[in-house]
Amino acid sequence: MNTMHFARRNDGPAVNPISPGKEMGAYEALWLEDRATFKTIAERFKADPTALPSDFVEPGRAESAAQEAFSLLRSKGVRKFGVRVNHAGDYPPKLRDARHPVELLYFQGAWELTETRSVAIVGSRKASDEGKARANRLAKALVARKFTIVSGLAEGIDTAAHTAAIEAEGQTIAVIGTPLGESYPKSNRELQEKIARDYLLISQVPVLRYEKQGVPQNRLFFPERNVTMSALTEATIIVEASDTSGTLTQARAALHQGRKLFILESCFLRTDITWPARFQALGAIRVREPEDIWQALG
Repeated sequence: MNTMHFARRNDGPAVNPISPGKEMGAYEALWLEDRATFKTIAERFKADPTALPSDFVEPGRAESAAQEAFSLLRSKGVRKFGVRVNHAGDYPPKLRDARHPVELLYFQGAWELTETRSVAIVGSRKASDEGKARANRLAKALVARKFTIVSGLAEGIDTAAHTAAIEAEGQTIAVIGTPLGESYPKSNRELQEKIARDYLLISQVPVLRYEKQGVPQNRLFFPERNVTMSALTEATIIVEASDTSGTLTQARAALHQGRKLFILESCFLRTDITWPARFQALGAIRVREPEDIWQALG
């Protein structure tokens, strides 16, 4: 582990002395256990709220997993990164609002952006030109009001939101559904590298589990990152989405977590979907004018 270091500017004080490498290895080892999911792992920590990942994994197994994860990340070109562990100083308490909170996050970039006021802009991968234009305008308007723009680096709405924030000289955070060093879609590799370098890139995806299992299983990491994205922000704006879109995972999470959920008027005007009215009935805010967002955000 001497050949790879956590990025020094990404490190912050911990409430309790912990070894980031040890906890990372234990987290990776937990994910290599049979039938491990965010839910099953979260349930173990719920039963022992003061536990760290290393409390559930023998030291030798944690060390082996850490070495393997470091090696794999290095092979993907990831040489500087940080981790944030629950119970350490810079882990955001707001992430505990998730139904199945994540105990460890990987990141590259400026972790202090998690302390800024932030709003998620999300929507369809196969977005319409009008949808991408709306995401662009919203992101720039939020940047003008000093909000950090959070999204998932997917095609379509996500890409439009991140790009607009950067163009407006604002701040942006990407919460990805792959490990560090992996890009999806591949076409966003350059954008992902820029966000990792100049802004903030976050992943909760276990490196070794992702590498060892197939694409169908790895797809399940994408909706889970939406839950974390919602918990990280004070509000989510849905620009456009179908009735089967993974974006609705974030809509459900936002309402469960007590976050504001905004749905643009253009979604309500579509006759081929039913989800906007359903979520409005549950407490989502219908956005007829941008002022509806600004008033709700205060």
